Amino acid sequence: MSGIKAGDSFPSDVVFSYVPYAEESQEFSSCGIPINYNASKEWADKKVILFALPGAFTPVCSARHVPEYQERLPEIREKGVDVVAVLAYNDAHVMSAWSKANGVKNDDILFLSDPDAKFSKSIGWADEEGRTKRYAIVLDHGKVTYAALEPAKNHLEFSSAENVIKQL
Repeated sequence: MSGIKAGDSFPSDVVFSYVPYAEESQEFSSCGIPINYNASKEWADKKVILFALPGAFTPVCSARHVPEYQERLPEIREKGVDVVAVLAYNDAHVMSAWSKANGVKNDDILFLSDPDAKFSKSIGWADEEGRTKRYAIVLDHGKVTYAALEPAKNHLEFSSAENVIKQL
């Protein structure tokens, strides 16, 4: 498959890994236990923004991509979005630590792991190194309403919060 586009149904077998937010495991020294997150099932009846990036703690991702979604979260919620999720190939523990480093609480933004970039590879949106590329997908009750892949690793336009909000 090469990409995913508006009008497509979200695949029925997408499972990510993540560490759910827990009040008692907010500190870096507390790791939490990764669980499977069945995105296909969880998102079937919701409006969702999934944005993916090459890796946790990387320059563009940490300085601009995640912070912009955090800042614009109230506006995103006003548009009826139930779930905002960030996806990278990093394991669930790294993604959990990255959420803590960004001060995200209560799963306001889900920090999901795409183990071995399985999902990203399945849609042709992983790079040669096996990392997730930078992209955004908007789902509305299992249907893709927007999907865009950035043309380069450090390019941030089509998957930015500002642009995705315009697509809602």
